[in-house]
Amino acid sequence: FCSQQEHAYPADELMPLTCRGRVRGQEPSRGDVDDALGKLVYTGTEHLLTVVFQVLNKTKEFEEAVKKVIKDVNLDNDIVVSVFETNIRVLGGLLGGHSVAIMLKEKGEYMQWYNGELLHMAKELGYKLLPAFNTTSGLPYPRVNLKFGVRHPEARTGTESDTCTACAGTLILEFAALSRFTGTSIFEEYARKALDFIWEKRQRSSNLVGVTINIHTGDWVRKDSGVGAGIDSYYEYLLKAYVLLGDDSFLERFNTHYDAIMRYISQPPLLLDVHIHKPMLNARTWMDSLLAFFPGLQVLKGDIRPAIETHEMLYQVIKKHNFLPEAFTTDFRVHWAQHPLRPEFAESTYFLYKATGDPYYLEVGKTLIENLNKYARVPCGFAAMKDVRTGSHEDRMDSFFLAEMFKYLYLLFADKEDMIFDIEDYIFTTEAHLLPLWLSTTNQTISKKNTSTEYTELDDSNFDWTCPNTQILFPNDPMFAQSIREPLKNVVDKSCPRGVSRAEESLGSGPKPPLRARDFMASNPEHLEILKKMGVSLIHLKDGRVQLVQHAVQAASSLDAEDGLRFMQEMIELSSQQQKEQQLPPRAVQIVSHPFFGRVVLTAGPAQFGMDLSKHKAGTRGFVATIKPYNGCSEITNPEAVKEKIALMQRGQCMFAEKARNIQKAGAIGGIVIDDNEGSSSDTAPLFQMAGDGKNTDDITIPMLFLFNKEGNIILDAIREYEAVEVLLSDKAKDRATIFKGKMIPNYIIDSNLEMESMDQKSSENDSHKPNSEEAPSESQDAGAVSEEPEGGEESPGVGDPDPLSPASTDSASVSMADEDPHASGPTEASAPEPACSPGDSQPQEQNTQTEANSKAHWDSKVQPMESILADWNEDIEAFEMMEKDEL
Repeated sequence: FCSQQEHAYPADELMPLTCRGRVRGQEPSRGDVDDALGKLVYTGTEHLLTVVFQVLNKTKEFEEAVKKVIKDVNLDNDIVVSVFETNIRVLGGLLGGHSVAIMLKEKGEYMQWYNGELLHMAKELGYKLLPAFNTTSGLPYPRVNLKFGVRHPEARTGTESDTCTACAGTLILEFAALSRFTGTSIFEEYARKALDFIWEKRQRSSNLVGVTINIHTGDWVRKDSGVGAGIDSYYEYLLKAYVLLGDDSFLERFNTHYDAIMRYISQPPLLLDVHIHKPMLNARTWMDSLLAFFPGLQVLKGDIRPAIETHEMLYQVIKKHNFLPEAFTTDFRVHWAQHPLRPEFAESTYFLYKATGDPYYLEVGKTLIENLNKYARVPCGFAAMKDVRTGSHEDRMDSFFLAEMFKYLYLLFADKEDMIFDIEDYIFTTEAHLLPLWLSTTNQTISKKNTSTEYTELDDSNFDWTCPNTQILFPNDPMFAQSIREPLKNVVDKSCPRGVSRAEESLGSGPKPPLRARDFMASNPEHLEILKKMGVSLIHLKDGRVQLVQHAVQAASSLDAEDGLRFMQEMIELSSQQQKEQQLPPRAVQIVSHPFFGRVVLTAGPAQFGMDLSKHKAGTRGFVATIKPYNGCSEITNPEAVKEKIALMQRGQCMFAEKARNIQKAGAIGGIVIDDNEGSSSDTAPLFQMAGDGKNTDDITIPMLFLFNKEGNIILDAIREYEAVEVLLSDKAKDRATIFKGKMIPNYIIDSNLEMESMDQKSSENDSHKPNSEEAPSESQDAGAVSEEPEGGEESPGVGDPDPLSPASTDSASVSMADEDPHASGPTEASAPEPACSPGDSQPQEQNTQTEANSKAHWDSKVQPMESILADWNEDIEAFEMMEKDEL
C-alpha cells in the first residue's frame, strides 16, 4: 500500500517492476483489461477498507485516504469504462468506505467531519452508469462513457450487442445499497430488472445460464455454463442479495440454479463447464481459476462437504505450481500459465476456516503468504506471475490484490479483539467491500416478492429458510474436514502410496492390485461390491448413461478411498481415450412401412462393433421383432419370430456385445437396443456409442444401433398400432425414391392421392386459377417423393424438379410415377399399365383414363370402402404432421 502511495498515486494501478503508476493512455493498450482503468484513482477507492485492516486500529490512515479520494477522484472523465468493473471496484469502494466512515463517526472519535461525501460521489457515479441500461431488455451495455453516456456521438461506445452474464448480473448489491443509502429507488430498480431478465432467459430444462447473452434479443451467444469466468458472481449476488435485502425470490432463484450446478457441473472435486441445452455433455476439459470463489459461496449456502473437496483439490494444484494457474486441465496440468494474483482462493480459505475452525486452513493461509513473499514480491510491491511454471513476472499489480487478497488473509489470522467492529454485521461484495446488513430494513421502496415468477420445486434441503448452524454441521468433530480432505491429498501428483491392509495383511499374501477401470464391468456383482467399498456409487442419469461418483467419506478406509480416487481418475482417462479413438457419427433408423414410408427418421447411436453402416451404403432393411427375453442377455427363446428380422431389445443387465451375439445366433439381421431410462431422448442427451466388451468382437457381423427411450417408444407404439413395422438401418437417412427403388408401392396410396388430388385441383381452380405445375398438392408431392426411378436412368420429376410439360401431363406424371414397376410381380401384375411419364409423351388424357380404370378394378376387389381408406390416410397424414412438429 505504501509503495502504491509513493510510486503510483494518483494513477489507477501500481506497476511494481518499474515502480511507476499505470495511467490509461500513457501505457501500451492491454485491450479489454484496460476497461477497468478509468483515471479514477481506482486503487485509492479499492484500498479504503483495506487500510483499516492492514494498519490494524490506526484509523487515522483511513481518514487521510478518504480525504485524498474526495479531493482527487474525478468522475467526469471523457473515457470509456467497463460498467461491471466500475460498479464492483469504484462504486463498491465508495459505498464500502461510506459504511466504515459512518460507523467510525458514530463511535465518536474519528471522522467527525464526515458528511456523506463518499455517498454523494457514489450517487454521481451511479447516475453516470445509468445510460448503459438504455436497452429493451434492461441488460446494460458492457461499456459506458463517463462523460457522454452511450448513444452520444462522442461516446465511442454503444455498438456492442453482447455482455457476459456476470457483467449484467453483478449489480444488485451496489445498486440496491446506493438506493437504500440515498432513498433513490431507480438504481435498485434497474439492477433488479437486469436480474429478472437473466432469470427469465435461463434454459428451462436445465435451469442453467450461458456465459454470454445478447443485450437486445436475450439470445444466448455462448451456451456453455459453469461457475467460473463470465458467470461466477451472478450466482454469488443472487444468494448475497437475499442476505442483504431479505427478498425470498433471490434465494429461490439461487437454490434453483444451485440444484442444477450440483446436478450437472459439479463432478467432485471438479467443476466442469457443460452445455446449457445438453447439460450431460461437458463443454471443455479445463477449469479457470475464478471458480476458486465457489467453495466460499458453498459455505455461505451451508453445503460444506463439496466446498471442502473442491478447495482441497485447488490447494493441491497450488502446492504443485506455487500459485493457481489461470486455467488448468482435469488432470491438473497448466492450461493458461498466468496468475494475476487473484484472491478467490484466499476468500474461500477464510470462509472455510470460519465455518470449521480447523487450523488446517491457517496453514493454507500461511502457505499463500509464504509463496507471495517468495515468488511474487519485488522491490515496489507484488508482481503478477506471467508463467507459474517458470516464475517469470508481469509488470502488473491489480487493485483487487490489495483490496481482497490481504483483506481476507488479515481476517483469516485476526482474533475478534483485533477488529474495531463486528464483521458479522456486514456482507462482502464480490470485491470484498463491506455493506451493512441493516440496509435490508432501510428505504424499502421495492416489492419484496415477485409473485409472477415460477420456481422449480426441488425434493431436497435447498429451500431451507435458515442459515447454516455450525453446531449442527460440525458437532464436536474436529476431524470432520480432515476426513473429507484426506483422500484428495494425492489427487494432483497421483502418487498414492499403498501399504498392506485389510484381510490381505492377515493372509500374508501382500497387497492385491485395486480394481482397474479397464477391467470394470457394471454387470459384475463383485465389481459393484468393490466400488461400494471404495466409496464409489453408481447413478443412473436421465439420458441413459451411468455416472460414477466417489465420496471418500463413505469408503471403508482411507486406503480404500485412495483406491477409489485412482479408479475414478483411470475411468476419466479411459473414457477420454475411447472418445478420441472412436468418435463415430450418429446413425439413422428410418421407418419405411405404412403409414410412414421413410418420413420418420430417428437419430441412433452407433456401435463400436458389428457391421459398419458407413461402408454399406444400402444399409440393412427388415421388419422389427421384439425378442424374448427382452434384455437379450441369454439365449433367445423366440428365434422363429426373430429370424431374418431386426431385433428390438432393452438396454441393461449385460454387455451390448453379448446382446448382439445372442440375437445373431437366433438369426436376426440387425439389432436395436432401446434405452430403459424413461424419458431419455437424443434431443437432450449427447450421442451414445455402444462399446464392446473388451474382447475380440470380430464375430459380430450384424449392425447394432442404440435408440434413446423417447425414440424407441415411437417404434414400439408403431408395432402396437400397425403390427408389421419395417425399418431401414443406415449411416444416414435415405430419400424415399432410393428406399422404394424396385419396390412395389401400395395402390391405396396412389388412389387416395388420385381422389385428394382431384379435390385439391378443384379447390385450386376456384381459389387461384393457377396451373398445378406451379402449386402441386402436398399429397401428390408425397406420392412423387416415394416413387421409383423410371428405367433407362431418367430421373423422375420430383417436388423440387418442375416438369416442363403442360399442366395435364404433369398431373399424369405424378400419378404414374407412383405406379408399380411393369416387370414386378404382384397381385395387380396382369393389369399394370406401362409407364406413361416418359419424355415426349403427347397423350396424357388417354394414360389418365387407363390409370383410372386400373384404380377402379383394384378398388372393386377391396372390401374396405373408399371413404374409409381416405379417412385412414388423412389420419396418417395428420399424425405424421404432428410428428414433424415434434422434430422426429
